[in-house]
Amino acid sequence: MCKYASSTGGVFLSKPAHSGFDARRRNPSRLLAAVVALLATPLAASASDDARTASDQTFAVHAQSTFVYQANDSFNSPYDGANSLWPHANGRETWDVTLFAGARPWKGAEIWINPEIDQGFGLSGTLGLAGFSSGEAYKVGAIDPYVRLQRVFLRQTIDLSGASSKVDPDLNVLGGSQTDNRLVVTVGKFAVTDVFDSNKFAHDPKHDFLNWALIDTGAFDYAADAWGYTVGAAVEWYQGDWTLRAGGFDLSDIPNSPRLDPNFGQFQLVGEAERRFKLAGQDGGRVLA
Repeated sequence: MCKYASSTGGVFLSKPAHSGFDARRRNPSRLLAAVVALLATPLAASASDDARTASDQTFAVHAQSTFVYQANDSFNSPYDGANSLWPHANGRETWDVTLFAGARPWKGAEIWINPEIDQGFGLSGTLGLAGFSSGEAYKVGAIDPYVRLQRVFLRQTIDLSGASSKVDPDLNVLGGSQTDNRLVVTVGKFAVTDVFDSNKFAHDPKHDFLNWALIDTGAFDYAADAWGYTVGAAVEWYQGDWTLRAGGFDLSDIPNSPRLDPNFGQFQLVGEAERRFKLAGQDGGRVLA
């Protein structure tokens, strides 16, 4: 298995990035052109995030491309069904390009949009493994690259009390500051795991581990379409060492479907309590969901 990822970011662009990709044409080589377009534009027109340390960051654009190739040798499989891991030798790849564009319309608010180009397949059609081997693989593989709007959301942070700390710029995070005690409201299209079940060491296949059962809790069956995103709202209350989170999210019309319930007739309510502590000088936390 090999994995490659690259990322670049800035605080402004002179013009919007454009992939030049037409999803109706069957030409896989267009993915390379899209990668170059999305990565080159922020590089040519970006400024250092460090230049705005004196005030809240007002605008940012980042792009990231992730390529994963996985393969297995042939093996004996006396029980082989439609949803089994294929016993013959095979290899599959996934490749995506994601744009992270955000702006701060008013104090404490952030609006983010994440258009993404996807292409490729997981091993055995992303079937046959309980904890699947790649969080970059979906159950909707495609030979040709295609474009989807994975996230578009508003996040509002309301400072309450306590010491003020610096917030470093990141993907879907504008640099600035926040108080220890605060309320955070997120609404729009995003992933449930953007807010819940967070773990900075194993949470994102674009940066750390790949296995589905490592990047998120294996038993956490959260609301999502086939790509892992949904529509909903979440509220977080940070107070001292504790954080309480609650949210409501739209379910897909059927499990693993690319379509969410258009009427929000099926939905999921999620609650979580987190307590932070230090152990042997290292940060830790316990989550009760």
